[in-house]
Amino acid sequence: MNNEFDVVIVGGGAAGVGAARRLAGSGLSTLLLEADLRLGGRAWTREIAGLPLDLGCGWLHSADRNALAALAEEAGIALDKRRAAWGTQFHDLGFPAKERADAAREFAAWMHRLEEVQAASDRASDALDPKGDWNTYIQNIVNFISGGPLDQMSAADYLNYDEASTESNWRAVKGLGALIAGSFPNRVALRLATPVQSLELSGPGIVLTTPNGVVKARATILTVSTAVLCGDALKLPLSLDPWRDAARSLPLGRNEKMFMEIVGDAPFENETQVLGNPRAPDTASYYIRPLGMPVIECFFGGAGARIVEAGDLATASAFALDQLAALFGDSIRRSLRARAISNWSRNAWVGGAYSYALPAQADARQRLTRSFEQRVFFAGEATSRGEFSTAHGAYGSGVRAANEAIDALLPRRGRQAAGIIGRA
Repeated sequence: MNNEFDVVIVGGGAAGVGAARRLAGSGLSTLLLEADLRLGGRAWTREIAGLPLDLGCGWLHSADRNALAALAEEAGIALDKRRAAWGTQFHDLGFPAKERADAAREFAAWMHRLEEVQAASDRASDALDPKGDWNTYIQNIVNFISGGPLDQMSAADYLNYDEASTESNWRAVKGLGALIAGSFPNRVALRLATPVQSLELSGPGIVLTTPNGVVKARATILTVSTAVLCGDALKLPLSLDPWRDAARSLPLGRNEKMFMEIVGDAPFENETQVLGNPRAPDTASYYIRPLGMPVIECFFGGAGARIVEAGDLATASAFALDQLAALFGDSIRRSLRARAISNWSRNAWVGGAYSYALPAQADARQRLTRSFEQRVFFAGEATSRGEFSTAHGAYGSGVRAANEAIDALLPRRGRQAAGIIGRA
């Protein structure tokens, strides 16, 4: 087995797949090492009862300029381009139109005040109106986006995300996780179930230790989450401490999903949505019959996600059933059964959902993006200035890191001969 490569990619999520696709035609020998038994990372489509359910990211955000959406269309993969039901409340259950309008106005006012706060404390919670009626609602919406508490979140970082986003949100009919995993190029070597335990600098090269032996490389691209980067599972040399420090300033939020199957007759309509309790700090959001599938996608963020972390499928199911029964009536209990649940925060090779920046630390994303001696490169959603928390942001960062590795390892003449200059 060959254990020496030009480039070794660590991590097989969207960033790792993006890097692999970029390197596939470079002429550089490339290996991707993935700790899990599958590709995709925080993008994971599980087929349950014949249904493709995304237990991680499921939406192609900013789809009108999303590289993954373009990739799907080039491959002839079906995309659903209908407008998401977010912000609506089926039949106004538990959240009347007037209250939704009031909550939306307070959210918009909070967003406006963020621009003032970023120049002062840069703490997102400081933009809340102390007398506001909908502060819990604002935190809930941010929970669904970032999964982090407002008093620990950079206002500038949140605004960067908002500025980069568009209103186009599409879905891959067969699952976003399946799209990403299925895009891995066959010209790149792949080893699953092979976690990297340590990275050492050896002369001009890199030595990566795994349970299956040592792998040597001229360069490596680290696409692991910030939780892994600054944690104990991956041992890194002291010279990479500045990157670990940057990762600590970009903690992962808390987001989890649960899918409940709809059985028998039930008052649930396709492509509808309800917020369980807009005034509860641990509410979930329920997307009903997405793509017409007989399921409810239960999305937990922040405090709500901790209910899932602390318990199990039964605990999360009981919580969701109580919230849904309060809206639709107790009779719906016999029409729902829990089928699948995520566990990102307790996954040793992930450690949470997506990154948010601590106050006054938005520049940590740029610090994390820098390469070390043109031989250790960094990618992943956390390295994107405005498209963090998205699969396409992660994918694009992998392409960017691969370009940097190509520039470092191949002289310009060699890149011209390989025909890869300027190729994205």
